[in-house]
Amino acid sequence: MDNKEVIVVTGAAGFIGSCMVGYLNLKGYSNLVLVDDFSKTAKEPNLADKKYLEKIERDVFFEWLQNHRPNIAFIFHLGARTDTTEFDYSIHQRLNVEYSQKIWNYCVIHSIPLVYASSAATYGSGELGYDDSHELPFQLQPLNPYGVSKNEFDKWVLHESMHPPFWAGLKFFNVYGPNEYHKGRMASVIWHSFNQIRDQGFVKLFRSHRPDFKDGQQLRDFIYVKDVIKVCYWLMEHQPASGLYNLGTGKARSFEDLVKATFAGLGKEPQIQFIDMPEDIRDKYQYFTEANMSKLTAAGYTESFYSLEDGVGEYVRNYLAGGHYY
Repeated sequence: MDNKEVIVVTGAAGFIGSCMVGYLNLKGYSNLVLVDDFSKTAKEPNLADKKYLEKIERDVFFEWLQNHRPNIAFIFHLGARTDTTEFDYSIHQRLNVEYSQKIWNYCVIHSIPLVYASSAATYGSGELGYDDSHELPFQLQPLNPYGVSKNEFDKWVLHESMHPPFWAGLKFFNVYGPNEYHKGRMASVIWHSFNQIRDQGFVKLFRSHRPDFKDGQQLRDFIYVKDVIKVCYWLMEHQPASGLYNLGTGKARSFEDLVKATFAGLGKEPQIQFIDMPEDIRDKYQYFTEANMSKLTAAGYTESFYSLEDGVGEYVRNYLAGGHYY
């Protein structure tokens, strides 16, 4: 990559996007163009001390591209409306489908390799499994408008005859880690648990509303954000076969394990109380997710992932306990 080429990161002020910017800085890249809605002041600390060329407002990005015609080496399209409790589909359609289509088309026209964020929310309740094949998206029934929008874009991509020189749609499973302070209700269970332990000394977890799962034994594939950004960077460097790729650890763990790891990170004994799940999400709730990671492994990615205990422990001790950012 010559020094006139730039890397674009969308969603750059958000959780995963800002960590991506930080990781690119660590790898020696400061030739970055950051795209986001920068009006949200709660996200500002995510980019403090980061090095980049320009910050461009999301709504004027394509205009900026037309006027400046930058020499772009790679795009990480990590920006999206990620609120799973936002039920106005038109918002998801505009930001997650149409905006992503414009990014894709720009990459096609200008031969720019692309990594974009899909989601494990596309898998719905998981009755069809968690296989990142290219046939499955056409059968999936996501449980909320966010998941629908991500799956609609995946399907659109798979139907397209014109592609960027390399592309990967990453189905992120349950990502946790630093720089999610601004996410509020949508932040990870670890963030919520940490705050409950600090403020009340105990953690509330949802009761199971299914007889085949005990309280606290709902299972998710939790992946530390440091593993996510390593995979994104590896894809930029190696550009294996294009396609959809799962991005989890490949090992489902329970919410009870997660909370116990959070207590352990604080050196405390676990205290857990169970509460009823809110009615508005009860029938939209995934009880089990686990990424089939064989495709990424077959593509040549050999790094191991943080275990739940190691990832949560590091997150709690090195970031949450002191209010630090990545």
